[in-house]
Amino acid sequence: MKKVVVLVGAGSIGIAIARRVAAGKRLIIADYSEDNAMQAARTLANAGFDCITAQCDLGSKDDIQRLAALAAKEGEVLHLINAAGVSPSQAPVGRILQVDLYGTSVLLEEVGKVIAEGGSGVIISSQSGHRLPALPEEENVALATTPCEELLNLPFLSRITDTLKAYQYSKRCNALRVMMEATRWGRRGATINSISPGIIITPLAADELRGPRKEGYLKMIEGMPARRAGTPDEVGDLAEFLLSSRGRFISGADLLIDGGCTASYWYGDLQYLKTTH
Repeated sequence: MKKVVVLVGAGSIGIAIARRVAAGKRLIIADYSEDNAMQAARTLANAGFDCITAQCDLGSKDDIQRLAALAAKEGEVLHLINAAGVSPSQAPVGRILQVDLYGTSVLLEEVGKVIAEGGSGVIISSQSGHRLPALPEEENVALATTPCEELLNLPFLSRITDTLKAYQYSKRCNALRVMMEATRWGRRGATINSISPGIIITPLAADELRGPRKEGYLKMIEGMPARRAGTPDEVGDLAEFLLSSRGRFISGADLLIDGGCTASYWYGDLQYLKTTH
């Protein structure tokens, strides 16, 4: 049987990870935009990768179930890479919660049913989840363990009216959900972790650095210990480690890769952001 890698989200970070782990395997590239998936598949096929595409709205359980079934049909599901999602500037509160919080939770559950022994997955989350203050324990437990179809009915989520807050809660939920799912994936001999990138230069971030919020972004970068933005390849290197045999003792973890931005947000030069975020 072929070994299968499932990539959800055909952006720069997801492609950087896929390039590191999908050689010699069947790579399923799934994206909300079928055109994006096909363009990524053409580029990777020209570099020697074995690719097929699928249209998948991460906010749709039906789409996710079809994707998981396709992956299982293609062969032994070895890796999941989820790099899909919407940002606070791209979507309203309801859509952010539907895609980033609910959809990611469903994806973890459905792929967890077909992941192979020795398999592994990474969820691309965000440093934003680390900017949310500590939650009450009952909220942590609810985000981690509530059945997927009941998640969006949690009372404290229904009170969110700000897109940034919706995004922060979604990313905190990603980390908590990964912890819970690590116990289920472990029964199949598989690992699952999340990665929380900071400012990574992707086409979207490059647009921000040229747009009206340019000065704010540059000030944030200057206030970080690293004094620079990151690259998709740096996230790819970390993901490769987690997905490889070298990362087998890591599961249920969330790893920040943000140049120290979160450290500076809480305790350094970026504390001013607390009043605006």
